[in-house]
Amino acid sequence: MSASKRDELVQKALKAFYQGGFHAIGMDRLARETGVSKTAIYKHFRTKEELILATLRLRDEQFRNWLMRRIEAIAPEPKDQLIAIFDALSEWFNEPEFKSCMFIKASSEYQDRAHPIHATSAEHKRLLAADFTERAKKAGAYEPEQLANELLIIKEGAIVLAHLHDAKKVAIDARRAAEKVISVSR
Repeated sequence: MSASKRDELVQKALKAFYQGGFHAIGMDRLARETGVSKTAIYKHFRTKEELILATLRLRDEQFRNWLMRRIEAIAPEPKDQLIAIFDALSEWFNEPEFKSCMFIKASSEYQDRAHPIHATSAEHKRLLAADFTERAKKAGAYEPEQLANELLIIKEGAIVLAHLHDAKKVAIDARRAAEKVISVSR
């Protein structure tokens, strides 16, 4: 399988895992949904977990790139970008294919913090916190790390609730909560 076929497999596996979960999607089903034989899958990935890690790395890259571009397109000024996080999330929540966060799902299915899948999920959240911290610093926040952590907590809670309840209302409520937290951090 060529590198482009491998990339295509990872992209299709990402979609399957995102929609169906990691433990629920067995290799037979994965082969059916990706159109790639199990033999071909195992030529590039020794285990299903290696394939899961590849999908998480791809999702991390795609999601963070999308989020950062959207934040900057919505609000060019750093102080406004902290709120724009939640405007971008609102857009994501209202996409028809929204199924919560792949990293929340992965860490709940692989709960041992030492497991590479759990660790990769935690790293995704750490990278988001680092980005939020930099934005908070540029916005002149009093305690940028603290503000970034609070915004991340609001963001993560909003993702879970948007999946469970009315996504539009959750997005509005999360934005309001973020506005309050930001207003006391200056």
